[in-house]
Amino acid sequence: MYNGILNVYKEAGFTSHDVVAKLRGILKQKKIGHTGTLDPDAVGVLPVCLGSGTKLCGMLTDAGKEYRAVLLLGKETDTQDGSGKLLKECEVKVSEREAAEAVMAFLGDYEQIPPMYSAIKINGKKLYQLAREGKEIERKPRKVRIYSLEIENMALPRIIIRVGCSKGTYIRTLCHDIGRKLGCGGIMESLERTKAGGFLAEDALTLEDIEKLQEEGRLEERIVPVDAMLADYEAVTVEYRFQKLIDNGNAFYPDMIKESKTCIPEENVRVYNEEGRFYGIYKFCREEGRFCPVKMFMENGQ
Repeated sequence: MYNGILNVYKEAGFTSHDVVAKLRGILKQKKIGHTGTLDPDAVGVLPVCLGSGTKLCGMLTDAGKEYRAVLLLGKETDTQDGSGKLLKECEVKVSEREAAEAVMAFLGDYEQIPPMYSAIKINGKKLYQLAREGKEIERKPRKVRIYSLEIENMALPRIIIRVGCSKGTYIRTLCHDIGRKLGCGGIMESLERTKAGGFLAEDALTLEDIEKLQEEGRLEERIVPVDAMLADYEAVTVEYRFQKLIDNGNAFYPDMIKESKTCIPEENVRVYNEEGRFYGIYKFCREEGRFCPVKMFMENGQ
């Protein structure tokens, strides 16, 4: 079984769940999870967690993301993108300067109302299910952060924008809001996720690439190890004679590690045995005077 993170380039026409299902067939393993849904028509980076790496899914989902989007002014649809039903069409009379000012006005924090066509649950039901039933309900705005925003190209009524944003930001809603600010409406015509956490689109593998590497026996070299995703934490090595403690996911004391270490309260560390095998994340608990487990990644049979 593979353990780690695979940088997948999701192509148009696949849902994120489709990608996971196809990978289960290619890799012949069930323990696979993705790290943030992309709409079927969107393309780009989709980090996929394998084996023990699935324990990182939440952390990677929370990571900041970057996108390249084509904003088409002069239209509004019920999905806020090109796949939806046309609700409104207007002539675009704004100047390039006015358009640029409207785009850049969204840099920073802003209150964004989630779209009806989204997987957000209200009273146990997903919004897109209600939307398909022809229902629209009031949604509370949520604070999102646009921490980078660049106009890559402008040829009105189209504007290509690059966006770096926080978790939970809907780029099609950003396009809709820019259009509303200009008074002519706007939709997201296309979308590419160019970055998710530390994963870049130029390094990502298509499903076809992955299948070929798997057949050639070379896929392992493209899988990022779990501990590489946690490299910001200091590494400590538990001495061989105390290894049974970490084999069983138990706490251990500072004098059981090989390295000379200053113990900082609540500090997270990566824990290894003397063979270099990664076990998990521990933190130093001052009250107990020992390192206590936070999250174990060791798989049985590794």
